[in-house]
Amino acid sequence: MSMCRMAAMQAFLLLMALGANAADKNNIRITVLDSETRASTPDNNGVPQNCEQLTYDAYCRSTSTVPLVSTLLVQEGNEPPFRISCTITSKYSRCAPLPKGESFDARREKHGITVYYEDDKGKERKQLYTLVASGTVAATPASAVAAPPVPAPHTATPVATSPSAAPVAPSASAPPPLPQKNSSEKVRCNFASTPTGAEISIDDKYVGNTPSEIDLGVGVHVVVFSMQGFSQWKRDLTVMSGSELTVSAILQKQ
Repeated sequence: MSMCRMAAMQAFLLLMALGANAADKNNIRITVLDSETRASTPDNNGVPQNCEQLTYDAYCRSTSTVPLVSTLLVQEGNEPPFRISCTITSKYSRCAPLPKGESFDARREKHGITVYYEDDKGKERKQLYTLVASGTVAATPASAVAAPPVPAPHTATPVATSPSAAPVAPSASAPPPLPQKNSSEKVRCNFASTPTGAEISIDDKYVGNTPSEIDLGVGVHVVVFSMQGFSQWKRDLTVMSGSELTVSAILQKQ
């Protein structure tokens, strides 16, 4: 073999080694320290919608077209933690709220990090998460945000009718009451779960299996999804007049 061919072969092997080393640096192992999924837009009354499938509450109503943002706080080894996020645009989206405390293989990409995981059916999946700027403040959970106070109507201070009578102070504003159950008005509610076939109980009564469309009266109801081999999913559901609800849950294996 000539000297020129030997030099070319050595240069080729060196480039291959450098490429393999660079590829190894891009492959990482991350641990999820925190995970949250929130609606990307506020509700009409200024309170952010809380439509996370694992912690559904009554603020999630009429959300069939509202995109959700799943944000993960992750850490690579002993490096400082950082946040990544992806957007859930439909029920077929592969953007998944990964559980806290679990570790996953990942790869650094030009526009973020690709995370490799298994879905609830044991199928290998991958999802590109974009990096969240360090100065970005995470969304405040809707359940922790107080509804805007209703201003009390302005009334004149009553005039005392006798020297011993004390003036009556105006009453303090009170939050709006929760809607009371009204059997005469029904609201259509869509119930779904992953996996499908879970038993649906509303107010301690079995009403069917997922997926189902059920009409509920206005008011507060207790919804329970149960399935053999999976943890029970239980939430309070507030049904508002004139709304159409979609309740979707991811059941966790026991």
